[in-house]
Amino acid sequence: MRRLQTRTSSPYDIAQPTSRRLRIYSIDPSLAQSLETHAIRETRIEIPWEDASEEDIFRDSEAEKRDTPLTPGPCGEYVEVIDFDPAAVRCYKPVDLNDPYLLAQDGLAPSDGNPQFHQQMVYAVAMRTIRNFESALGRRALWAPENDQFVRQLRIYPHALREANAYYSPQKKALLFGYFQSSPADPTEHLPGGIVFTCLSHDVIAHETAHALLDGMNRMLTEPSNPDVLAFHEAFADIVALFQHFSLPEVLRFEIARTRGNLMHGSLLAQLAREFGKAIGRTEALRSAIGQTPRPEEIEQVTESHQRGAILIAAVFDAFLAIYRQRTVDLYRIATGGTGILPEGDIHPDLVTRLAREAEKASQHVLTMCIRALDYLPPVDVTFGDYLRAIITADSDIMPEDSLSYRVAVMEAFRRRGIFPKEARSLSEESLRWETPNINIGDIAPQVYLGRDLSRQMRDWNMSGNREVIFKQLQQANETAKKIIEMSRDYKQRITIGLDLDEYRFPIEVSSIRPMRRSGKDGQFLMDAVVEITQTRPGFFDKTMAEALEITDRKPDFLFRGGCTLIIDLETGRLRYCIYKNIHSSDRYNRQRDHISGLNAGPSLAATYFDTASSDESLEVFSFVHRGQGEGV
Repeated sequence: MRRLQTRTSSPYDIAQPTSRRLRIYSIDPSLAQSLETHAIRETRIEIPWEDASEEDIFRDSEAEKRDTPLTPGPCGEYVEVIDFDPAAVRCYKPVDLNDPYLLAQDGLAPSDGNPQFHQQMVYAVAMRTIRNFESALGRRALWAPENDQFVRQLRIYPHALREANAYYSPQKKALLFGYFQSSPADPTEHLPGGIVFTCLSHDVIAHETAHALLDGMNRMLTEPSNPDVLAFHEAFADIVALFQHFSLPEVLRFEIARTRGNLMHGSLLAQLAREFGKAIGRTEALRSAIGQTPRPEEIEQVTESHQRGAILIAAVFDAFLAIYRQRTVDLYRIATGGTGILPEGDIHPDLVTRLAREAEKASQHVLTMCIRALDYLPPVDVTFGDYLRAIITADSDIMPEDSLSYRVAVMEAFRRRGIFPKEARSLSEESLRWETPNINIGDIAPQVYLGRDLSRQMRDWNMSGNREVIFKQLQQANETAKKIIEMSRDYKQRITIGLDLDEYRFPIEVSSIRPMRRSGKDGQFLMDAVVEITQTRPGFFDKTMAEALEITDRKPDFLFRGGCTLIIDLETGRLRYCIYKNIHSSDRYNRQRDHISGLNAGPSLAATYFDTASSDESLEVFSFVHRGQGEGV
């Protein structure tokens, strides 16, 4: 039953607030105890205001329904915080963020011993992460469905585990945070035996929320058919957490002043989960975006998910640093009389302010580039090279003129780390952008239907409207696309590439449809449809079965998938991109077979690779990845 909270309307003729301010730890609690960093221990962040009257919720028109109100938990439209500690067999009283005393003080003060603040912390950071996704993508976030049914809320358990782990559970549609006793290598920073709560780390919360948001967009990214897939999931979640540091003004100004604007130094901004890493016995943060000198050959040597993902993180952060330096070179010239060499001592507070402003702008743009690229990925078997092409294509769609050379910085950073598409003709922007296929959807009957019918259904949608209504609309569009794809089997000209449509041998699924906004030549926003289509065929370790195309009684050793992502202009019906992985690619089939057959992993992680989809273990891939490597989050 939906929980409602009676609200009293304001006696004043004022609009409802658009945002709510909440206090969080801006740095990990252990750093907050240091004299040097105590002053930046907390910050206030703005998150979307969640509230509605009972009349708004139960309107007659489905399209006019408002979101659910925020009730104690906190429990709102996107997330539900449930604070049950199974190890202690205890439920903690839920915090009420609409309490007038808390509203007046921007929520509870940071405290590692107050469970209600823990609840506030996970809610605030999760909502900030959701807002960044919605801002970048231009649509409301949806969680992965459960049995094709709408999932309104992601559940968050701040004290779910008594262990050094935290993970997103696709099975439970939940974030589970652990707590544990620290075993630090350096007892001066952590109390040996003291309790560390992962739910108090901004980085851990943002990381796990990003996992959930990514899973809501593409469920196939939990099927690691090559070494890059799980590494991409981990790296992308770290990228989101990393760049959200730059939206914390106290930390940003502090680090700009401390490093004199040189973020290549051991900056807190480039470190992830410092408290977690040191509490489990490491001498440094769990991960850092600032690594060693780039070695292009490293990408061919490293296979472990976190270590391989670190290469991608470093490439993205290198690109950000290059962009930041370009945006600030004039400030250094002005501040130094043209020499570019700062005098000894503290830099001027005005320079700190300007450098912080440029760092925040650059980081937000890079984060937006990284998130928008998700719509331009193939639906299966994603590689780091695919992601590079997606970043370049997505950014050129929204910013045709790369006047600040952001894309050049990205391409150079990836090249220095050995990341590039193997099929690219060159490393120029023109070569890296996805090509527009030589297919006109309007040429023959079945093709015109896809652009026409999707346009009719999606063009006038309210992308900021009720999330459940949007979900139902997407389901209807999905059925439309399925019918048209099946219809196209009878025609020689295809609207898809990479699929086997000649015979009814392999099942085809429209795994996702979502709207996407981009900018037109005259600056107006245009709407596209992103249609992800997948196809599955059996895979066998026996090389004599490699060309088996018929479904037999023999149980496959693994599942081999192909598919394509169609991006369709809803104004014209034109197919703008077809980003595909060919179901008949023998090279890709052999690479996946060799990768899986050589997998050295325990049974739980291996279940995510093999044909054991019914196993509960296969649904908890992030738990096993995090726990199994001793890396956490």
